[in-house]
Amino acid sequence: MKKIILTVTNDLTYDQRMHKIASSLANAGFDVHLLGRKKSGSNPLTKKIYNQHRLNCFFENGKFFYIEFNIRLFFYLLFNSFHIVNAIDLDTILPCFLVSKLKRKPCVYDAHEYFTEVPEVINRPFTKWIWESIEGAIVPRLKYCYTVSTSIATLFEKKYKTPFSTIRNVPYLANAAISKKFLKNEDRFILYQGALNAGRGLECLIQSMQQIPCQLKLVGEGDLSTHLRLLVQQFQVTEKVEFIGFVEPDELKKITQQAYIGINVSENLGLSYYYSLNNKFFDYIHAGLPSVTNNFPEYIQINNEFEVAVITELTTQNLLESINLLLTDEELYQRLVGNCVGAKLKYNWELEEQQLIKLYQSID
Repeated sequence: MKKIILTVTNDLTYDQRMHKIASSLANAGFDVHLLGRKKSGSNPLTKKIYNQHRLNCFFENGKFFYIEFNIRLFFYLLFNSFHIVNAIDLDTILPCFLVSKLKRKPCVYDAHEYFTEVPEVINRPFTKWIWESIEGAIVPRLKYCYTVSTSIATLFEKKYKTPFSTIRNVPYLANAAISKKFLKNEDRFILYQGALNAGRGLECLIQSMQQIPCQLKLVGEGDLSTHLRLLVQQFQVTEKVEFIGFVEPDELKKITQQAYIGINVSENLGLSYYYSLNNKFFDYIHAGLPSVTNNFPEYIQINNEFEVAVITELTTQNLLESINLLLTDEELYQRLVGNCVGAKLKYNWELEEQQLIKLYQSID
């Protein structure tokens, strides 16, 4: 049985993508070890069909955290056996690559985003140069790589002359059927799920709530948590906007199924956002939930195939018009709900994991 160590810098608790990947590989017969880091407020790990381990770090954020975590990860990998090591994003790739060379074992790269094109990196030239140097030195030397969208895969292949597979972050196909949503006006609510961070269109969304006749629920927390709560007071929409915070995946699924409209918009703050394919977009589809979604290439392509969303450019006025269109046009709304059935039959983890397992089974 081949042992795979999957490495991430988060604390594992809410990482649904990695839990899907680890579970699929474990069910396929691999000895899977998912490795992350323990934070001061981390919840206890729940038992899974694969092994989990968290590294203790003195620093919890910033450059000193990344330096410390990479050193600890290097020595962990050095003194623990494996057949395959998997680096998730650039922030774990250096120790994974170095130890894989020392032990002459395969290193797989899983790019969950275009790391050097996220806003936190783009706006810091020296930091961007460091990550681009690491990426440029290692990625062209890797044989097995995959990422979250065909657009990003194409960019990487062109830039580094190495093949990239596409493994989308899509939900399990729990139920092929979708019940129609006949909700009373007073029971309808808009849902945003994900990090409350810059560039997600949240300021525009909250401002638009002044003229939208239903509630907005925000599931998640982030760098803008405090700022957004103040903004809700400033725009006098405290009775319309509810901050739910972090919830477990099963609870999030229930909330998504109860919602009337999903929100998936962001600013074009770099190639990572522009070519993104967020898991929330597919979560909405699987819940039969029409969404207001970015006019970015990956979403346009899927919406041209299965009309499941109102595509818009991010402005307060555009959000207002798109949300009110879904609230008032019953025929459009029900058409989008029905189209979600076909979309979820194509974009689901049961199909996606076949490509993942095939890739790992092909590794020498």
